[in-house]
Order: sequence, then C-alpha cells, then structure tokens
Amino acid sequence: MAVVQPLAGQASAAPTQDYRRLARAIFQELVEIKSTESGVGSTPAALAVARRLRAAGVAESDIQVIGPSPRKKNVVARLHGKGIGKPILLIGHLDVVEARREDWSPGLDPFKFVERDAYFYGRGTQDMKAGVAILVTNFIRWKQEGWVPDRDLIIALTADEEEYGDGDGIAWLLKNHRKLIEAEYCLNADSGDFQTRDGKPYMVTIAAGEKKETMIQLQTTNRGGHGSVPRKDNAIYELGNALKRIEQLQFPPMLNEVTRAEFAAMGALESGPDARDMVALAGDPADSTAIEHLSRDPYYNALIRTTCVPTMLEGGHGSSALPQRAKAVLNCRILPGHASADVMRAVRQAIGNDQVDVKWQFLEPSDWPTSPLNPAVFSAMNQLAQRLWPGVTVVPGLETGGTDGRFLRGAGIPTYGVAGAFLEQGDIRAHGRDERIRVRDFYDGVAFYDQFVKALANHE
Repeated sequence: MAVVQPLAGQASAAPTQDYRRLARAIFQELVEIKSTESGVGSTPAALAVARRLRAAGVAESDIQVIGPSPRKKNVVARLHGKGIGKPILLIGHLDVVEARREDWSPGLDPFKFVERDAYFYGRGTQDMKAGVAILVTNFIRWKQEGWVPDRDLIIALTADEEEYGDGDGIAWLLKNHRKLIEAEYCLNADSGDFQTRDGKPYMVTIAAGEKKETMIQLQTTNRGGHGSVPRKDNAIYELGNALKRIEQLQFPPMLNEVTRAEFAAMGALESGPDARDMVALAGDPADSTAIEHLSRDPYYNALIRTTCVPTMLEGGHGSSALPQRAKAVLNCRILPGHASADVMRAVRQAIGNDQVDVKWQFLEPSDWPTSPLNPAVFSAMNQLAQRLWPGVTVVPGLETGGTDGRFLRGAGIPTYGVAGAFLEQGDIRAHGRDERIRVRDFYDGVAFYDQFVKALANHE
C-alpha cells in the first residue's frame, strides 16, 4: 500500500527547489499556443513540452512526438524507475476549444496569459493547460532531483480530446503504440473534481468512470406543398410529437460501485433531506423514494440514470412552404453498464412511430466500463488530503461528461481522474468566457501532484 511520507524523505539528497517559476513559465507558454481546431493544432504544444523535457535532461530516446497528423502530434515521455511494478501513466490533452477575443471581457485575450486579481486568465486555464503544466513541471522536477521511483512513470499529452480523441490522440496511441503507454493504471488530470467553497478546500473527487456521449438523430419527411393549403400530415408536427414522447422517457436507475460510493460519501458530507436520501440510496439502490427525490436535481439525476435530451432542431425549406423534412438531435449520456443498443431500443419504443427515422448520428463502438476503486490510490489520497487540507472529504466519482479516460478503461487500463488543482464551486468556466484559475490553487496543484505521485510510485 502506498504511504504518504514527508517530501524530503522521498527525494534524493539534491536541494529542494521552488518550482513555481518554472510552472508559471510552462503554463504561460502553453496558454499562448493557440492549440484549437482552427488554430495551430496540438503539435507546437507537443514540441514545446518536448523541448523543456530535453533541456531538463530527459533522454531523447525517452521522448516521443508522434501522431498520424502533422498538425496533431502527441508527446509521450518516460521517467525510468527500478522496475518494481508496472508503470503509472499520467495523461492530459494539449488541445483547447475555440475562443474569440470579442467574447471575452475588455483587457482579456483568450490566448494571452494574464495574471489579474489573484487569478490566471486564458483559454485552457481550467481545461486543461493548468493540468498539463502541473504534470510537465513535476516530470522535470523528478528528473532534476534525481528521484528514481520504484516503477516507471509515463506522461502522455495528447491531441484532439476536444474533438472526441479517436483519430489522433489517446485512442490512436493505444491502437498503434500501446507499449509506449502500457501501465498498471492511469492518473487523468483532465478529470475528477477538487472543489473549494468560499475559498476553503471542501471536497476531492477521484473519477473512476464516466458516461458515454452519443448522438441520436430523429428525422421526419413529407411531400410538402404550398403553405397556403396546410394539411394535417406535417413533418414538423410529426417530429414535435416524437420529441414530446422523448420528454416523457425516463431511463431506469442504474447505480454501480462508483456511484453508490459517491452517494455514500456525499451523504456524509451534506445535510438535510438530500443527505438522508443519498445515504439511503447508497445502501439500497432500489429505494424508490430516494430515487424520486434525488432525481429532481439535474446533476443527481444524471448520476442515477442514462439521459437523452434534444440539443439541435431544424426543419423546413422555406417560410411559405410546407416542410418536407424536420430533424432533431438527441444528446445521450449513457451510464457504464447500460448497453448502447438498449438505449436505442428504448428511444424507438418511446417514439412508437415507424415514420420517424431514428438512427445513430455519433456512436463510439465500445461501451466503457468503470475502474475498480483501487485501495492504493484512494488510501494515498486520503492520507495526503488530510495532511494538506484537514477535514476535506475524498469522494469516488462518476463524470457526467467525457474524457480520454474512457479509451484507457476500455483497453483494460484502470483510470482515475485526479485534477490536482482546486476550483471554486460555481466558478466553472471551462469552454466559456474569461476562463481562469486562482494563482494559489495552481501552485498548490503543482505541489500536490509531486507528493501524490511519489506516494504511489514507491511500493512500501
């Protein structure tokens, strides 16, 4: 079992350095690389990371900048250990979503790194160039300290996570260069949830699973005609009726090891009726009263069951013409253990109209599992969290969104979302305007990841 020891007891005799200046420089460099789909892609960021690792003394043979697309390379590097146990893989992604300067507040450019009022601003400060900078800084630190862990450590920073990641990023590495990233388990800095409440550390969530995102297309067709002579058969009416039936569709509750543990931990943390229902549901996943009460909250409902919701709608071809076609897209988030085919079957049965064409618009071929709740990972986190932030609650969690962790879990590499840096409750700005992270939370994340990985990488 991993045991958290004082930092000095885990490093070599080399003097301890303050790595905050290095972390800030790496963070700024990455934010100011416009690694969006319309920008330069991930390759310049991968090359920048490789340059820094090389300058820190990581051997050229231990750094790979690879990928099928010239614009979308990944960088993979290895720190060699003593060969006791399989490696630990650390992942993050280099790409970010689009951002326009005119959408941000005056004085802020999404691709200029700005420190203001105790925050760092810029695209990727939350998702996820802060996490990448934390991992790269520590990889350099470990090399410069001369620390030799019991097991190898691998860092893989990838392309195209924001574009679903199956063509150029982690899925490509698994298919074409699996030996480079083969590991006992993975720590994913793009997942999990470190929350503060009023600036005080409150909850640390280790994500052990995530829902699968799919899209289902509904389409109705009609012969159309002139708008001055309407008929009862109408493609938009028919699609509207189908959507009303989808509104009433509720998938069955399907708790698993991860969500039961999550509700149990949240029930102990919270108070009032919700807390009682969480504890009841964790003890009895079939407790209908607890399910009914908690399902009223959109987030808890998303933990309890698969969801499908319309997110796009289009129809007609002219304002004075009867519609010949109407189309809607359902965004479905499928729980681990819920087969995609069963979701499609339920959607078709709910609509109950063969005249509505129902088909997958986007479907990854695998149904992703959860990761077992690894005692070493959770024990190390609990020990370190209580030492750094006494009273904080450590919670296993299910991501309602999606990350690259799903590909690793599907390939048999258990993956645990460990963000490392705290965000304030209610200040989630990833993919949005004026994205930011508190300066102190970023630096604390650098220190945390150093100590956490050192606890895990040595067998006791």
